[in-house]
Amino acid sequence: MSFSIARLRMLALFTAFIASPAAAQEDLSVEALKKLFEHQREVFSEAQSNGLGATRGLKLITVDDVTAEETTTVTAEETTTVTAEETTTVTAEEATAVATEGTTTAATESTTQTDSTTTAETTPGTDDTVVTTAAVSDPNKPLVFGQLDPELQVNLRIKFGFDSAALSAEETPKLAKMCTVLKESDLNLIRIVGHTDTSGSDAYNERLSILRAKEVARHLIENCGIDPKRLETVGLGERFPFNAADPKAEENRRVEFQALS
Repeated sequence: MSFSIARLRMLALFTAFIASPAAAQEDLSVEALKKLFEHQREVFSEAQSNGLGATRGLKLITVDDVTAEETTTVTAEETTTVTAEETTTVTAEEATAVATEGTTTAATESTTQTDSTTTAETTPGTDDTVVTTAAVSDPNKPLVFGQLDPELQVNLRIKFGFDSAALSAEETPKLAKMCTVLKESDLNLIRIVGHTDTSGSDAYNERLSILRAKEVARHLIENCGIDPKRLETVGLGERFPFNAADPKAEENRRVEFQALS
């Protein structure tokens, strides 16, 4: 059995990838990340078209009580602290209400392969508020999450402060390479997924994970110039650990990027 040169190169990349911890993914080159995203897009397309909801390296899983948002509306207070009482699902009305006086939020609905909605523009906030156009997927439809095999995942180990979703200046360089990849690629829709370990309650972890995913999206939109229509955010808390054998392992606290189309 013979393999093409491209397949052999991809196999070598995956072998190195599997042998490295999640944090080492930050050291992948721009070209390596592009190849991973291209392969992600291929498996998502295949899983959605073959009628099986799965393919090699990917399984589509229905997740109840979670919705995906195309872009984010985040106040400075939200990104600083999160309380356990906050809910994990955001409605369109709630997203709009977050905008402060002097800002406007406009969303245009559009269907994607994951039944989420897209947005048309970014609205700048005040000194105390970071606001981008928000659009929420149909809350009556459960989220379909693509669980990728570890070798196909693109994770960044971004360190946030305790009980916080604020992105510090020390952590933003980790997103510079991702910014380059998104600018140079023809990817249409990237899902940014927040993950946590099992410390804390389920509700707390899911709320914290969505706010951290939103903060990463905000940075890519406002500091890298990425079109908000290309980004979707979701928080899954502790549901899908990278290291299932150790639910509290550090590598489970991560932000994952998935090329949906």
